[in-house]
Amino acid sequence: MTSAWKNRVQFNESSGGELELWFDERLILKHESSSPMIYLGVGHESVEMYRGNFDIEDYLEERVALRHIEWEETAESVNLHLKPYAGSSFTLQASIQLYNDQLRIDFTPSEPVYNRFWLRVSASEEEAVYGCGEQLSYFNMRGQNFPLWTSEPGVGRNKSTYTTFLADVKDRAGGDYYNTNYPQPTFISTEKYICHVATTAYAEFNFKNQAWHELQAWEIPEAVWFETGESYKDLTERVTEHFGRPPELPDWTYEGIWLGVQGGTDQVQHKLDRARQKGLKVGALWCQDWQGKRVTSFGKRLMWNWKWNPEMYPGLDEKVKEWKSEGVRFLGYINPYVAIDGDLYEEASQKGYVALTADGHDYIVDFGEFYCGVVDFTNPAAYEWYKSVIKDEMIDFGMDGWMADFGEYLPSDVHLYNGESAMIMHNAWPAIWAKVNHDAVKEAGRWGDIVYFMRAGFTGIQGTCPLLWAGDQSVNWSMDDGLASVIPGALSAGMSGCGLHHSDIGGYTSLHGNKRPKELLLRWLDMAVFTPVIRTHEGNRPDDCFQFDDDEESLEHFVDMTNIYTALAPYTKAVVQETAERGIPAQRPLFMEYEADEVAYQLQYEYMYGPDLLVAPVHDENVQDWTVYLPEDKWVHLWTGKAYEGAGEVTVEAPIGQPPVFYRAESAYASLFASLPKQKVYSS
Repeated sequence: MTSAWKNRVQFNESSGGELELWFDERLILKHESSSPMIYLGVGHESVEMYRGNFDIEDYLEERVALRHIEWEETAESVNLHLKPYAGSSFTLQASIQLYNDQLRIDFTPSEPVYNRFWLRVSASEEEAVYGCGEQLSYFNMRGQNFPLWTSEPGVGRNKSTYTTFLADVKDRAGGDYYNTNYPQPTFISTEKYICHVATTAYAEFNFKNQAWHELQAWEIPEAVWFETGESYKDLTERVTEHFGRPPELPDWTYEGIWLGVQGGTDQVQHKLDRARQKGLKVGALWCQDWQGKRVTSFGKRLMWNWKWNPEMYPGLDEKVKEWKSEGVRFLGYINPYVAIDGDLYEEASQKGYVALTADGHDYIVDFGEFYCGVVDFTNPAAYEWYKSVIKDEMIDFGMDGWMADFGEYLPSDVHLYNGESAMIMHNAWPAIWAKVNHDAVKEAGRWGDIVYFMRAGFTGIQGTCPLLWAGDQSVNWSMDDGLASVIPGALSAGMSGCGLHHSDIGGYTSLHGNKRPKELLLRWLDMAVFTPVIRTHEGNRPDDCFQFDDDEESLEHFVDMTNIYTALAPYTKAVVQETAERGIPAQRPLFMEYEADEVAYQLQYEYMYGPDLLVAPVHDENVQDWTVYLPEDKWVHLWTGKAYEGAGEVTVEAPIGQPPVFYRAESAYASLFASLPKQKVYSS
């Protein structure tokens, strides 16, 4: 038995047949015949997709407890043989060993009888858990059950709200607290360990039981692994050692706001001219409709044929060069589907690059009054073809970035070139989509210069997606789907290894009477300044959304806050560098800096921006004061310079233009923070 194994792993057996597995003095697994740690089962799922929203039901035919364990210990591992009962012909072998600093459990069934798996990981009542991808309603997941399946997150995301009710009734799209574009079967415990299940199957992580966390997957996973750390920074560093890290954002990122504008060359130029005449620093123009538009009952949509539309954007090829010479980059839009009324679909279909139905026809997906084919990235030729579309039509055109949208819509019954079940490939699809973009950019020699941003994700996007965005929030003040939801979204994604995050300023979705008010847009901007990237979006119904230039006061506010963002660039660059080099998230929970503070573990609407800025965004309407929790330290209120010392709640004035932000008095960047421009305050 190696010294590492002896020092780190304890495998205890009692006379009564109880087994305990300890790793670095943490109880990981506990088995008793009356309370086994692993169950297997046979289930038959029913999955119906409607425009990216999934209705999933499971008929569980059998659930079997593996009560009987036989085991042997070698010099570097423990091999378990788990059976329903002593004389059973079925055996699940679990090989436990140290591998690359992990405690890894590999599973091998004696025969493929079962397609449902449950593992109970030991837990304590006071323990908290974080991660599971991007979770928008709960940061600490203790007490909840989380299905892990990439999908549209839904409109409203709370079954008790009227918006969600209407979205369910009218669109089958209301969503719930657990719906997310980016799930991941990974969590971090306050016992300071990581747990990851190596599967892409549908999964559920249930954190409701006081004594265990029950992890379910709709296959017997390849492995489950655990890793420990001395601190939460250490843990996120280890997560990203395994899954990858993003590059640093290029310097041009920090030169101004990314304006989401559309409508054609003249319209975009007009908006840019007005913004710059007012003094707004514009780092990029993001024109999602560069390839044309269509209008549906949902609102303004795009023509999903990924080529420049010269009728809508005449002279854009030369404009892109002109804008870049003026310091303004051009950003576009793409997703992994091709509209059947475009020539890219015709080419893909003829070459056999589209995923198929059971009877061999192109699988056509309804995206909301228009229809698309699914480019089959498991076909190497199709993968190469789509990379060439990105390189030829976007990179060579002069784009410096784009929204790499979607990835969640792979139907569960589609037939893929590689022969794998779509139920297994569905969650993997966003990571494959990220790699398509990554490979295209890297082959063009532009990795670390071009920035594409994604909302969909799964295990592995950490090293192939430069930037996350929070998805399609509603343009309202709801906790589960409005401004507030972006904060736990960024924190949970960061704990899952994706440490660079931003959101649509003002939200996106205007449905069922929701119209973006001016106050929401300006409050969202106030928060976004303290994230790595600030970017606007006109929304799905621009006429129902207050825009950045709808009045002079708002445009002036964008000028002021963007000046603060650009002035913060030295600090932001240092924070992003730490994310790129170590995997420490830019937006991080307070307990990552203040581990001894018990209150910090339950906060999900405040965050540390890097090590020195505490940000508590105002996420309610019609308020002028805001209560903030400060951990034990010496703090300075960013706007007034007032000093605070110690720990506890403080209430500060927080008008629009003065979001509750504090900096550490002893920060190396204190002089920078103190010198930030003090903009006007808006009371309207």
